[in-house]
Amino acid sequence: MKILFVCIGNACRSPMAEGFARFYSNGRVEVKSAGTSALGRVVTPTKEVMMEIGIDISNQTSDQLTKEMIEWADIVVSMSYRKTDVICPRTFNGRKIDWAVVDPIGMEIGTYRRVRDELERRVKELLDENLGVCRT
Repeated sequence: MKILFVCIGNACRSPMAEGFARFYSNGRVEVKSAGTSALGRVVTPTKEVMMEIGIDISNQTSDQLTKEMIEWADIVVSMSYRKTDVICPRTFNGRKIDWAVVDPIGMEIGTYRRVRDELERRVKELLDENLGVCRT
């Protein structure tokens, strides 16, 4: 199974989701993240709040979304105002999921923590309930 998490800058939300999916799937799911307007770096508060709970995403990059990434994926999850119906071409045969998640970029650290906790819950549900591969 291949999951692609998409947000705007690929600097906060989608890198967190990618980190959670890697951690909780324990290598049983391939995962990538991308941005519709990639910032080019994962911002420091994103890395810090993930490290607070023992998940190191310091090696993750901020990548621009490409058609090839979408074609690679079995599941595309959008966390931005751009819905998967807009992001994915009509020929995409995989599963499309839209999550309404606050973009914490530029906000105080508490917002990053709230977004992190929400994404952890959502990713665990995605892996566990839909794919049966979540470790706890």
